[in-house]
Amino acid sequence: MKSILLGYAPIDVVHAEFEELLRSAKESEESQLLGTLRKVHKHLVEHFAQEDKWMQETDFPAAGCHMDEHSRVLASAVQVVEQVQLGRFDIGFGFVDALVNWFPGHADYLDSALAVWMCKRRFGARPVVVHPRTPSETRQDSSLPAPVCTGQIA
Repeated sequence: MKSILLGYAPIDVVHAEFEELLRSAKESEESQLLGTLRKVHKHLVEHFAQEDKWMQETDFPAAGCHMDEHSRVLASAVQVVEQVQLGRFDIGFGFVDALVNWFPGHADYLDSALAVWMCKRRFGARPVVVHPRTPSETRQDSSLPAPVCTGQIA
Protein backbone atom coordinates (compact mmCIF):
# COMPACT_ATOMS: atom_id res chain seq x y z
CA MET A 1 0.00 0.00 0.00
CA LYS A 2 1.40 3.36 -1.04
CA SER A 3 1.53 5.95 1.73
CA ILE A 4 -1.12 8.64 1.37
CA LEU A 5 -0.05 12.13 2.39
CA LEU A 6 -2.53 15.00 2.41
CA GLY A 7 -0.40 17.81 3.84
CA TYR A 8 -2.13 18.20 7.19
CA ALA A 9 0.17 16.53 9.73
CA PRO A 10 -2.46 15.42 12.26
CA ILE A 11 -4.28 13.50 9.52
CA ASP A 12 -1.08 12.24 7.86
CA VAL A 13 0.21 10.75 11.12
CA VAL A 14 -3.04 8.89 11.78
CA HIS A 15 -3.15 7.66 8.19
CA ALA A 16 0.40 6.30 8.46
CA GLU A 17 -0.60 4.42 11.61
CA PHE A 18 -3.64 3.00 9.83
CA GLU A 19 -1.60 1.94 6.81
CA GLU A 20 0.83 0.13 9.13
CA LEU A 21 -2.05 -1.65 10.87
CA LEU A 22 -3.41 -2.76 7.49
CA ARG A 23 0.02 -4.08 6.46
CA SER A 24 0.20 -6.00 9.72
CA ALA A 25 -3.32 -7.36 9.25
CA LYS A 26 -2.55 -8.52 5.70
CA GLU A 27 0.48 -10.42 7.02
CA SER A 28 -1.36 -11.94 9.99
CA GLU A 29 -1.75 -15.64 10.52
CA GLU A 30 -5.22 -16.84 11.48
CA SER A 31 -4.10 -17.07 15.12
CA GLN A 32 -3.18 -13.34 15.08
CA LEU A 33 -6.08 -12.01 13.03
CA LEU A 34 -8.60 -11.39 15.82
CA GLY A 35 -6.12 -9.36 17.87
CA THR A 36 -5.01 -7.41 14.83
CA LEU A 37 -8.60 -6.65 13.81
CA ARG A 38 -9.35 -5.45 17.34
CA LYS A 39 -6.42 -3.03 16.98
CA VAL A 40 -7.74 -1.90 13.59
CA HIS A 41 -11.20 -1.35 15.09
CA LYS A 42 -9.78 0.62 18.06
CA HIS A 43 -7.73 2.74 15.67
CA LEU A 44 -10.74 3.43 13.46
CA VAL A 45 -12.87 4.46 16.43
CA GLU A 46 -10.23 6.95 17.60
CA HIS A 47 -9.31 8.13 14.08
CA PHE A 48 -12.91 8.73 13.03
CA ALA A 49 -13.81 10.37 16.35
CA GLN A 50 -11.01 12.90 15.86
CA GLU A 51 -12.02 13.68 12.29
CA ASP A 52 -15.69 13.88 13.25
CA LYS A 53 -14.81 16.30 16.06
CA TRP A 54 -12.86 18.54 13.67
CA MET A 55 -15.73 18.52 11.19
CA GLN A 56 -18.30 19.40 13.85
CA GLU A 57 -16.18 22.08 15.52
CA THR A 58 -15.37 23.83 12.23
CA ASP A 59 -18.71 23.42 10.44
CA PHE A 60 -17.07 21.41 7.65
CA PRO A 61 -19.51 21.55 4.69
CA ALA A 62 -19.29 17.85 3.77
CA ALA A 63 -19.42 16.57 7.35
CA GLY A 64 -22.64 14.59 6.93
CA CYS A 65 -21.42 12.48 4.03
CA HIS A 66 -17.99 11.98 5.58
CA MET A 67 -19.32 11.02 9.00
CA ASP A 68 -21.88 8.65 7.45
CA GLU A 69 -19.07 6.79 5.73
CA HIS A 70 -17.19 6.55 9.03
CA SER A 71 -20.30 5.09 10.68
CA ARG A 72 -20.71 2.46 7.98
CA VAL A 73 -17.07 1.36 8.20
CA LEU A 74 -17.25 1.13 12.00
CA ALA A 75 -20.45 -0.93 11.84
CA SER A 76 -18.76 -3.30 9.40
CA ALA A 77 -15.69 -3.55 11.64
CA VAL A 78 -17.83 -4.59 14.61
CA GLN A 79 -19.61 -7.25 12.55
CA VAL A 80 -16.33 -8.57 11.16
CA VAL A 81 -14.72 -8.87 14.61
CA GLU A 82 -17.79 -10.83 15.76
CA GLN A 83 -17.47 -13.19 12.79
CA VAL A 84 -13.73 -13.72 13.32
CA GLN A 85 -14.47 -14.57 16.98
CA LEU A 86 -16.62 -17.39 15.57
CA GLY A 87 -13.74 -18.65 13.44
CA ARG A 88 -14.70 -16.95 10.15
CA PHE A 89 -11.16 -15.90 9.26
CA ASP A 90 -12.11 -15.60 5.59
CA ILE A 91 -14.44 -12.73 6.50
CA GLY A 92 -11.66 -11.06 8.51
CA PHE A 93 -9.12 -11.30 5.70
CA GLY A 94 -11.76 -10.16 3.21
CA PHE A 95 -12.47 -7.11 5.36
CA VAL A 96 -8.77 -6.24 5.47
CA ASP A 97 -8.63 -6.44 1.68
CA ALA A 98 -11.76 -4.28 1.45
CA LEU A 99 -10.18 -1.65 3.74
CA VAL A 100 -7.00 -1.65 1.64
CA ASN A 101 -9.10 -1.02 -1.47
CA TRP A 102 -11.44 1.50 0.23
CA PHE A 103 -8.90 3.69 1.99
CA PRO A 104 -7.18 5.40 -0.98
CA GLY A 105 -10.49 6.64 -2.36
CA HIS A 106 -11.68 7.78 1.05
CA ALA A 107 -8.43 9.64 1.65
CA ASP A 108 -8.29 11.13 -1.87
CA TYR A 109 -11.84 12.49 -1.82
CA LEU A 110 -13.15 12.93 1.70
CA ASP A 111 -10.02 13.27 3.83
CA SER A 112 -8.21 15.47 1.32
CA ALA A 113 -11.12 17.93 1.41
CA LEU A 114 -10.96 17.91 5.21
CA ALA A 115 -7.18 18.47 5.10
CA VAL A 116 -7.63 21.48 2.81
CA TRP A 117 -10.39 22.83 5.06
CA MET A 118 -8.29 22.43 8.21
CA CYS A 119 -5.18 23.98 6.62
CA LYS A 120 -7.12 26.96 5.32
CA ARG A 121 -8.67 27.54 8.73
CA ARG A 122 -5.41 27.07 10.62
CA PHE A 123 -2.82 28.51 8.21
CA GLY A 124 -4.86 30.47 5.67
CA ALA A 125 -3.60 28.34 2.78
CA ARG A 126 -3.97 24.97 1.09
CA PRO A 127 -1.68 22.10 2.16
CA VAL A 128 1.42 21.35 0.12
CA VAL A 129 2.80 17.84 -0.24
CA VAL A 130 6.21 17.26 -1.82
CA HIS A 131 6.88 13.71 -2.96
CA PRO A 132 10.49 12.63 -3.48
CA ARG A 133 11.38 11.33 -6.91
CA THR A 134 11.59 7.62 -7.35
CA PRO A 135 14.68 6.16 -9.06
CA SER A 136 12.68 5.76 -12.29
CA GLU A 137 11.91 9.49 -12.28
CA THR A 138 15.51 10.63 -12.00
CA ARG A 139 17.26 12.37 -14.87
CA GLN A 140 18.35 9.85 -17.51
CA ASP A 141 20.15 12.27 -19.84
CA SER A 142 23.69 12.54 -18.44
CA SER A 143 24.61 15.16 -21.05
CA LEU A 144 22.61 17.74 -19.13
CA PRO A 145 24.24 19.30 -16.08
CA ALA A 146 22.88 18.22 -12.73
CA PRO A 147 20.84 20.91 -10.99
CA VAL A 148 22.66 22.73 -8.23
CA CYS A 149 20.88 24.09 -5.20
CA THR A 150 22.76 26.89 -3.52
CA GLY A 151 20.03 27.81 -1.12
CA GLN A 152 19.89 31.29 -2.65
CA ILE A 153 16.95 32.67 -4.54
CA ALA A 154 17.92 34.32 -7.82
